[in-house]
Amino acid sequence: MISSAGHRIGPGEIEECLVRHPSVALAAVIGIPDALRGEAIKAFVVASSPSDELGAVLKALVRERLAAYEVPHEIAFVDELPLTTSGKIRRNELRRLDSEHPSPKELQASPNLGI
Repeated sequence: MISSAGHRIGPGEIEECLVRHPSVALAAVIGIPDALRGEAIKAFVVASSPSDELGAVLKALVRERLAAYEVPHEIAFVDELPLTTSGKIRRNELRRLDSEHPSPKELQASPNLGI
């Protein structure tokens, strides 16, 4: 579960919404630390043609079908998702990768990183 701005959010519903788009093969959603919300929603998406435009389309798709607080704050396009041998998403691995490689937005928002 993701806890964001007082809402408890299950990632499965958001993932199901994202994979409805024909360009999306797989999607995984995690909560990432956020000073205002507690956690913000980040989606990792395996897509046939990743682009900023597709990211905006996916956010709009979620916004149309789900509550506003379930719209991903950030969408990262990846070549593959870390899966267990039974095909389940390894969310801990996604959290680890996200903490090791913050997005450019996170780098700009953190003045103490010495960048």
